[in-house]
Amino acid sequence: MKRFIITLAFASALTTVNAQVKNEKNTKTEYNKWSIELGGGVNKPQRPMTSGYFTSTPSPYVVDLGARYMFNNKFGLKADFGYNSFTGKNNSIDFDTKYYRADIQAVANLGRIMNFETWTNTIGILGHAGFGLAQLEDENSAVKDRMGNFIAGITGQIKLTNRIVLTGDFTTILNAKQDHNFDAASVNNGRGFSGILFNGTVGLTVYLGKNEKHADWVIDNGNEIDDLKKRIDDIETSMLDTDKDGVADYLDEEPNTVSGVMVNTKGKAIDLNNNNVPDELESYLVKTYGSNTDKSPIVGNNELIKNLINGGYVCTYFDFGKSTPTNVSTEGIDFILNYLRNNPTATVDIIGHADEIGKSAYNDKLAASRANSVKDVLVKAKVNPSRLNIVAAGEDTSVEKDSDAARKLVRKVTFRVK
Repeated sequence: MKRFIITLAFASALTTVNAQVKNEKNTKTEYNKWSIELGGGVNKPQRPMTSGYFTSTPSPYVVDLGARYMFNNKFGLKADFGYNSFTGKNNSIDFDTKYYRADIQAVANLGRIMNFETWTNTIGILGHAGFGLAQLEDENSAVKDRMGNFIAGITGQIKLTNRIVLTGDFTTILNAKQDHNFDAASVNNGRGFSGILFNGTVGLTVYLGKNEKHADWVIDNGNEIDDLKKRIDDIETSMLDTDKDGVADYLDEEPNTVSGVMVNTKGKAIDLNNNNVPDELESYLVKTYGSNTDKSPIVGNNELIKNLINGGYVCTYFDFGKSTPTNVSTEGIDFILNYLRNNPTATVDIIGHADEIGKSAYNDKLAASRANSVKDVLVKAKVNPSRLNIVAAGEDTSVEKDSDAARKLVRKVTFRVK
């Protein structure tokens, strides 16, 4: 029956998740659209070049600066400016020319189009192509050759952070109506797109905007998928049985039951005589320590109760980073209150504990705060404060630090009666 109830609850939770995802399907995804691009590298003017004039392969240098706007996570536009320097190398006749250009280009996010997200979240590819104007200038003459150009290239991306991307770009530029050769030493007699120039650069892209992600890295329906995964993770977490009593945490009203004792369907230790000692544990103590004439050795034997308390069976638990006891773990305070009322000369150490997450100084303070919180409850129940001693035990290192379930067991207050 228990398995059937848990299975039914799990199926119901999944149905709720599915409905919520459908309701949010049309929610607009917010992401950044603007970016600034800067790159530098090398070039190679292919043609036209005058006989006896040539550059090294490759030849420095190139500088590119651009601004890009993405309409969505696949397509956008960018405006960019470029500067190339051409000089003679090795056995070439000396020359020194400069090439300036300005272009408007369409951009396609090939990484999203080809679903790179199925295998990587840090590598992307952009394709770009467009038209612009250019001018070739000779440093040793008055040549200023104005021309149109067609530009196309591909840009590889490696995401360093959500704001900065390392890029590598290879671009081809075709010049139309280029009247002079790249070396400016002679006139170009070609027509149409006769000039060919190759650029290779490495650079950085900086994303602008207030949102966490840029369009380059936003996945279609990505938020819904992430949200679904989170909800499934939450369901799996709620299905855990931290105290191993056979009742899932989300149904367990007493998530820190003493190990091995019998519980009811709500995960609470069975205590038919309401003496705050689980019946199964009480039965064991009666059998082990009680006499044949004792009808209720747990109630009448203060030494056994004292050993029970000092052995750590009575405690109060806290949520992460909190100093207020959880609603389902106040039974430990009730037990101590009853003991102190039945033993008016007894005193008790209230010992605060914390897990290892965070700085030690903070955890020491949190442990003391938890102990003081329990003390305040007992004082309000009219226990003389002089009978209550605060002990800040600080971090409890007895469990695995990386285990969420285990850390729940050490976020507590225990007691030591005297």
